[in-house]
Parts: sequence; structure tokens; C-alpha cells
Amino acid sequence: MSTPRIGVIGLGNMGGRITRRIVDSGQPVLGFDTVAGRADAVGAKAAASVAEVTENSDHLLLSLPDSNVIEKVVLGEDGVLAHCHEGQIVVDLSTAAPASTVKLHAAFAERGVEFVDAGISGGAAAAEKGTLTLMVGGSTDALAQLDKTLEPFSAKVFAMGGSGAGHTTKVLNNFLNAVSLAATAEVLVAGRKAGLDMHQLLDVFNASTGINFATLNRFPHIVDGDYLEGGLTSTLMMKDVVLYVNRLRELGVPTLNASGPMASFALAQSLGYADQISNRVVDAIGDAAGGVRLHDKEDA
Repeated sequence: MSTPRIGVIGLGNMGGRITRRIVDSGQPVLGFDTVAGRADAVGAKAAASVAEVTENSDHLLLSLPDSNVIEKVVLGEDGVLAHCHEGQIVVDLSTAAPASTVKLHAAFAERGVEFVDAGISGGAAAAEKGTLTLMVGGSTDALAQLDKTLEPFSAKVFAMGGSGAGHTTKVLNNFLNAVSLAATAEVLVAGRKAGLDMHQLLDVFNASTGINFATLNRFPHIVDGDYLEGGLTSTLMMKDVVLYVNRLRELGVPTLNASGPMASFALAQSLGYADQISNRVVDAIGDAAGGVRLHDKEDA
């Protein structure tokens, strides 16, 4: 199909930015979100329902909070499965439980619909720039047909295997993200209390074995009071850690390193940072350490 009709369900933090990228590339998008006005805000034509966007799209993208919501949207009485059509490709860009993904894949297959799980990485900034990394599970034939649809918002696309492989990869990646963020936050709070210079300490880590994504890309901003607002919240980060624990339980692998990030983001949730960007975990740890901040901006 040379010009597939594109639909998007879920126009929030990531789905909205992805939709804007597609629209700006010259491809029209029919979008649906439970929050009125979001479609117009990102340049999409607003659909009145899940049924409308499903029936009028060839490539349907889902960007939803979790598997519970995904299953309601897909399996509900007036959901995607009830209105999908043979030859359609449904792409789940959410972070979801792989077991749920495999179940939905089987349900769609009975209707002649390809269900592709495509975990995304890079956050809001990469979505805006069109440089997201996609880790994909499902049919390679379906993935090949998605080139023009995925190109506006992705820089790297990895075919990871069959159904659920993309979401499994995403869960594994997000756990490493959670570990590096929480551990680096704790270390830098300790460094601040010890009287060390934050920029110099990060320079040491980034020239040494402590280097990680958080030391390279997050904390050089955070130590100056810029928390890079707009990304994954502490609540969503905790959800991803739980998904990791559940997936490893299914695989029969011990989860020996999950307690650290679980404790850190639970602390952030309990101290009022639940719906703020997960980078604020450093302030939660700082609160527990006596009110420590890595920066000197009182209003940051």
C-alpha cells in the first residue's frame, strides 16, 4: 500500500509528539484521545471514537499508559478488535507486559490483522527530534510495510523477533535506565553532602568506569537546576520496574537488583514527586538526606 491511512490512539506525552512528527512529514493523521483538544493541538484530524479511528486507518498506532488500558482499548465492547479489518497493521508503541502483547497478537491474527509491539526509547526530546529508537516484535513483513509511517519519528529500528520480543526488550532497557538514574542520584547526593563540586564529579564519572546514560545526559543539566521536564514520571518508572520484575519471574530469572530502583522511586512517589519527571528522584533522595539539592537555585 503506497499511501496508508494513519491513525493514532493516545495523544499524550509521547503519542502527541509522535503524531506531530508524522503530520509535519506531510502524512495526515486521524487521532483519538479521551482528552478533548489534543488531536487539534498536534495537527491531527480528531476522531470521535476508538471505532472511528480504527475503521479509517491502515496503520494504527497505540500510545497508551499500560497493558490494562491497552486491553480495554483493544478488547472493549467498542474497541479496536471489534472494528479492525483484514490487512490492517496495529503498532503498539506503549511500554506493556509482553504476556499481554502475545495474547493480543493472537486475537488480532484471527481477524487477519498484524499486531506489532514496538517499544520506544529516547524520551520526549527524541520524539520531538524524530530520533527515537524502536525495538520491534512481530512479523518482519509487517515491519517492512511500516517504513514510511515510522520514519518521521525514529532513527533506529531493531527487529527483535516474534510477538512480545519488542516489549521484552523495552522492559529490559527501561530497567537499566531506572538503575542508572536512581543509583546516580544517590551517589550525587552523597557527593554534594561531602562538599564535592558537582560538575567536576560528573567529569570524573564520565572519564571513568561509573559512566552511564544518566551521568552523560541527565545530571549535567540537573546539577544546574534543569530537570529536563516532560519525560517519564516516577509513577511510570515504577510501573516499568514492576514490568521487569514480572517478566523475569516468567523467565525464571532471579531479580537481585530490582530492590534499589523500586525503593528509590517508591520514595519519590511517597514524597510528592509521583507525577513529576523521574529525574526528581534525586530530590526525593535529597529530602531523605536532610534537604539536599545538587544545585543552588532555590526556585528550581
